[in-house]
Amino acid sequence: MTANDTSAASHAAPAPSGAEIVQDALVEIRRVRKSFGAHQVLRDVSLAVPAGTVTVLLGPSGSGKSTLLRCVNHLETIDGGRIIVDGDLIGYRQAGDKAHEMTPRQIAKQRRNIGMVFQRFNLFPHMTALENVCEAPIGVVGRNKGDAKDRAMQLLERVGLGDFAGHYPAQLSGGQQQRVAIARALAMEPKLMLFDEPTSALDPELVGDVLDVMRELARDGMTMIVVTHEIGFARSVADQVVFMDGGVVVEAGDPEEVIGNPQRQRTKNFLESVMK
Repeated sequence: MTANDTSAASHAAPAPSGAEIVQDALVEIRRVRKSFGAHQVLRDVSLAVPAGTVTVLLGPSGSGKSTLLRCVNHLETIDGGRIIVDGDLIGYRQAGDKAHEMTPRQIAKQRRNIGMVFQRFNLFPHMTALENVCEAPIGVVGRNKGDAKDRAMQLLERVGLGDFAGHYPAQLSGGQQQRVAIARALAMEPKLMLFDEPTSALDPELVGDVLDVMRELARDGMTMIVVTHEIGFARSVADQVVFMDGGVVVEAGDPEEVIGNPQRQRTKNFLESVMK
């Protein structure tokens, strides 16, 4: 992202209807653009996520949902616009009217506050569930090993896997591995949790346990952005549903409005296809 791009974007037109920046937002996404070569994946995307709420991103494959999620913690750089989490400009530092990309060390420090759970579990195969969960607090933050292990056990119990602390990933089902991955993300005590289709790689009978953990996090007030095709989860848990297609926010609002009474034909067509 060029310095002029980020500066200009922050003073551009207001966000589209349904994606206004609100004052109590933990996450502010302002006119974000992202291209891969000639293909523009995100086109002036703006939305806000208030603290303590759940935002679910819906949309067909290729709509830009996962790319947007990866931009929030700077796993992907942006070509224009701004992403702000808890008052901090993500991935860049402001110098006058210009923005410069942070160093890898600075970016890694920002990511400590943003937990992410991927489609694939990405656990270390040579480490037990307990070791996977306490690895980052010990290795990255430098926490006392005993304290980190105690906290890791608490988190494994929280996701229903206290009896599996000594198991290696290969000894766990896909759903159990994903719950370990959630515990691992929580071990860094993030302000924000990002979920990128966390149940898409699971057998249908294993999906419920993972969604139950996410429901519990929502009840506890964790701020979450979730990319999923689980419409029932979106309807029952989300405070805000955002439907994306073609790299833009087509429709956003209360789940009963967006899912129960969509206003845009593109939204209606998508929901009909996934709810058959």
